[in-house]
Amino acid sequence: RSPTWDHIMSIVAGDHLLPVAFTMIIITLWFIGRDAEGRERNQRIFLNAILAVGFACLAVKIMNLCYYRPRPFEVYPGMVNLIFYQPTDSSFPANSAAVGFAFAFGILFKNPKASILPFVLAIIWSFGRVYFGVHFPTDILGAFLTAIVTSCLAMMFLKLVEPLPTWLLKGMRRLYLA
Repeated sequence: RSPTWDHIMSIVAGDHLLPVAFTMIIITLWFIGRDAEGRERNQRIFLNAILAVGFACLAVKIMNLCYYRPRPFEVYPGMVNLIFYQPTDSSFPANSAAVGFAFAFGILFKNPKASILPFVLAIIWSFGRVYFGVHFPTDILGAFLTAIVTSCLAMMFLKLVEPLPTWLLKGMRRLYLA
């Protein structure tokens, strides 16, 4: 136990800082690009990452309905120092890690360089959740695998409905939002 380290990790492992960081990254991706073609490529990455996160959340929800795994602070009461609120849903797979890794994988498939920071943030977020006894390491592994699958599904889905993403981006450009 270290009050300073625990405080830092409570900020990192919480539900505020890193989701805001992911949001800032994705908004930046939407608007940057050296030219119109570069911006459109980044906006397609945006769509893929957001869809991957949505699919990951859906997959975690379905898995939680089918299987309940108690959290470390429930399994080892008194041994785990839970610093923040007690989640009540299943520990497996880790929803926060699934979101972070799905976001990163959604970017990785189209722009590996831009996915480095999201991967680092997802790893830090996951470590913090294990550090505080909210998840087991295998919950993070399950979330990682879930993120890979849902990111691939998102990419395939966008290809399957191809005219829709193009129309969406054209409509956003007409409204000066892209």
